[in-house]
Amino acid sequence: MNDAPAPQAIRKLAPGRLVIASHNAGKVREMRDLLGPYGMDIVAAAELDLPEPEETGTSFFANAELKARAAADLSGLIALADDSGLCVAALGGDPGVYTANWAETADGTRDWQMAMEKVEARLQALGPGVSRAATFVSTLALAWPDGHVEWFEGRIDGTLVWPPRGAAGFGYDPMFVPLGETRTFAEMPFAEKQANNHRARAFRKLVEAAF
Repeated sequence: MNDAPAPQAIRKLAPGRLVIASHNAGKVREMRDLLGPYGMDIVAAAELDLPEPEETGTSFFANAELKARAAADLSGLIALADDSGLCVAALGGDPGVYTANWAETADGTRDWQMAMEKVEARLQALGPGVSRAATFVSTLALAWPDGHVEWFEGRIDGTLVWPPRGAAGFGYDPMFVPLGETRTFAEMPFAEKQANNHRARAFRKLVEAAF
C-alpha cells in the first residue's frame, strides 16, 4: 500500500506559480497556508478548471504522482498533489488508499459522516475488545512539466473515538485523536492541527529538500 518508488534527485523550488492538484477545499487551504511563506503563488486545480483524474493507483505514492503529473501536464506549471488516508490496524489497513471511496455516494458526492459510520460499524463487528489504533498517512508528489517527480511522506498515529467530536477539520478528523492528545483533529483550531498532522510532517520533508 505504501511501497515507495525509487528516489529521484531533488530539485529546488524557486518562488513562482504552483498548482495544488486537488479539488478538496480543505486540502487546498492547508497546502496554501503551508507553502505561502516560501514565496509560492498558489493556484488550485479547480481555479484552472483542471479535471480530477481517476485515482487508479494502489498506493498513496501512485495516486499522488498520478494527480500531480496530470495537473503539471495540463497547466504547464509545477504541480503538487497529496494522496492521504486513514489506515485502521484492525481493518487490515483499510480504508487506506480507498479512504475517499468510502465516502462516495450514489450521486457522486462525498459524505464523510457516512464514511466514518462505515469504519465504526466494521470495528464494532469485530467485538468490544478490538484495537482502535489508526494512522493518518499523507504522501506528497511534486511534479514538473518535464516529467520529473519527487515524493515526501508523513504519518501520525492515533486512536479512533465514537461518536465523532468537533466541527473543524474535514474527512475523518472528527473521530481521530492523535497520540498524546485528548482532542480529535476536528476539535483543534486549524493552526494547531496543521502544525503537526500527517500532511504537515510530509510538508516539513518537502521544505527541507526543496527550499
